[in-house]
Amino acid sequence: MLTPVHLRDGGTPEGKATPLIPEESDLTLEEEKDLAYFVGTLDEDEDPKNLSFLRKCIIVFVVSSGALCSTCASSMAAFAETGTARDLHVPKEVSILGVSAYVIGLAVGPLFVGPLSEVYGRNLIYRVSYAIFFAFSWPVAFAPDIAVFLIFRCLTGFFSSAFLSVAGGTVSDIFTPAKTAIPMALYTLAPFIGPMLGPLLSGFINQNTDWRWTFRVLIIWVFVELVMIFGVPETYAPVLMKQKANKLRKATKDPRYYASLDRREGSLTRAIMISCYRPFELLLLDRMNLLLDLWCALLFGILYLAFQAFPFIFVGNHGFTIEQTGLSFIGIGIGMFSGMMINIWLIMYVSYTIKHAANGVPTPEQCLLPSKVGAIMVPVSMFWLAFTTYPSIHWVVPIIASGFFGAGFILCFSGTFTYLVVAYRPMAASALAANAFARSSFAAAFPLFAGQMYTKLGTVGATALLAGIMTLTAPLPFIFGAIGAKLRAKSPFALH
Repeated sequence: MLTPVHLRDGGTPEGKATPLIPEESDLTLEEEKDLAYFVGTLDEDEDPKNLSFLRKCIIVFVVSSGALCSTCASSMAAFAETGTARDLHVPKEVSILGVSAYVIGLAVGPLFVGPLSEVYGRNLIYRVSYAIFFAFSWPVAFAPDIAVFLIFRCLTGFFSSAFLSVAGGTVSDIFTPAKTAIPMALYTLAPFIGPMLGPLLSGFINQNTDWRWTFRVLIIWVFVELVMIFGVPETYAPVLMKQKANKLRKATKDPRYYASLDRREGSLTRAIMISCYRPFELLLLDRMNLLLDLWCALLFGILYLAFQAFPFIFVGNHGFTIEQTGLSFIGIGIGMFSGMMINIWLIMYVSYTIKHAANGVPTPEQCLLPSKVGAIMVPVSMFWLAFTTYPSIHWVVPIIASGFFGAGFILCFSGTFTYLVVAYRPMAASALAANAFARSSFAAAFPLFAGQMYTKLGTVGATALLAGIMTLTAPLPFIFGAIGAKLRAKSPFALH
């Protein structure tokens, strides 16, 4: 049903409406008349928060699977490196760039996609970006040389990033704040499970057929996702209001109806420029943000370094095939799922303590509880992994250790993401973009030196070195939990 939202006296062709503007107003008569045609709310049947529970579950599934596909594509190239090096006539070190180039695209994409989604809505961004992702995946699968392969790997990473920067907004669009935590936790898991699923799929493919089938299978997956995307409705309220105003203009033949996006101040180019420089402003000028982002970047770099490290551990020490090495990543994947379950329990615990506290007022620092647990689990699990990589120790032991790393990884990221959103609420999107850029940069760089490091130091020395670095950074969430409020008070960006 089309009903003008704000009308003064009179009524409309559809019937009489309740006046919005009070009798006494500081507005001029012209401004009052103009405001009378402002579409600023949605009817109950138009509000995406009123969709059926089943429809919401389908939407969360589609956006989560889209994010899973995007991140899985980054690591699928890891086990195709031998074939890539052989057929494209490049050294192994150059073939590793297939992963790095894609991750660089993932890092840069959200800086542009975010502002565009605020003007054109979620749906158009999903459909256009994934259609280009599908189109550009073909040159990767049929690349005649390394230049074409790497250029289009970077471009596919760029256009696949929509689900990493916009999909979280879709989840928050369809659930009320009180019910957002669990579906958001489920969505957040998908981008981290993706890199673990990539080697598993790629291992099976490269063990049994040509490396190019790695990317042909990916093309099929992207096409299926693209078809599912067209079943997802628009959920961004400002765009829905703009559509409603447009329908009212057509239905009433009155051009005066408008929504906020119809009179948007500032250009899209300016919004993209702000989106590009503000995350770097945060990184350079806010020490707390910088340290938390570097901590997450180290974790993400180590995760992507595992794509080069696991062959050293399981092929070199235990005689695994490519297929079996891909299966060894199941440990991290199970650990991540377990970490999500622990995270949900910790979220409920924090909510309970806040509810029963004396003042009942939550602080951003309380969000760091999962990160504190994860900060302990990560170095412990890595030392465990390091000293169980010997050939004399059964292969299942390091895989179990990697599971604890996966759980700690999820807990660290969950707490940090929530803290950045709450502590930097006025600039939450920029804070998350800065974090995404930092961690993606490390994820692109770490695989490039992993081979040399594991060759020189061995599986024990190299893994123990990384564990030592994570031990040095483990106190960070505890420090910010204790003095975060003081640091926020001095920050020009954080919520005071």
